[in-house]
Amino acid sequence: MIRRPPWQAPCSGHHPLPGRGPTALRILLINPNTTASVTDLVAGHVRAIAGPGVTLVPATGRFGARYISSRAAAAIAGHAALDAFAEHGAGCDAVYLACFGDPDLAALREVSPVPVVGMADAACRAAHAGGRRFAIVTGGVLWGPMLTEFVAGLGLGDHLTGVRTVAPTGGEIAADPEAALGLLAAACSACVREDGAEAVILGGAALAGLAARIQPAVPAPVLCSVEAGTRAVLAAGAGGGGRTCEAPPLANHGLSPALAALLAGD
Repeated sequence: MIRRPPWQAPCSGHHPLPGRGPTALRILLINPNTTASVTDLVAGHVRAIAGPGVTLVPATGRFGARYISSRAAAAIAGHAALDAFAEHGAGCDAVYLACFGDPDLAALREVSPVPVVGMADAACRAAHAGGRRFAIVTGGVLWGPMLTEFVAGLGLGDHLTGVRTVAPTGGEIAADPEAALGLLAAACSACVREDGAEAVILGGAALAGLAARIQPAVPAPVLCSVEAGTRAVLAAGAGGGGRTCEAPPLANHGLSPALAALLAGD
């Protein structure tokens, strides 16, 4: 039997938040790509972690890329995320942008009256906890520079030892995770042994649940980005709050009716 290292919590199972009572929490989960199976995969992990008392509202991008693996796809995904929030956000206590890379996270926070948590933002902050130097491993070569810039934007660039990518994209890994386990484990190990990382983020919605499977082969904590984001959004929803400033009404043209109304302040 493989024993789980003491640092590694399972990417499943209900772990109640300290101090949270029985009040129901309603979370909008936005997958801004157009692959419903990825939404279902992430939603299953979120429900397992959250347990009873949390209602999940899953929303898949209405338009855009099947999988986000380039800047162009990420730009379109930001629009899709705003569109999904406008359509499904009413009555939610928090929003989980369940895409590693957090397309248009700042824009969502600008329009949302409730807390918005990005998967990559939450995972990077969890990996850096205690001042650790951390690395990121994900699928798709174009994510390397994109994520390096993202981490720098968080102010954590000096703590990032590097981003290693494997050739299969997130979509290809989701289709055949078994084939990617060895590649992912090798990349995570190299982050620790060669780059000096003290923690490694396995990043990507489509990689949900794989961190625990490769952890025995990696000599440092491997964080599941889906789990890190889930725990952050549960805490944010329980804590309340939301935007600290509100954008002025925006005249617009050609948007979906829900998004047009949201931006116009109707």
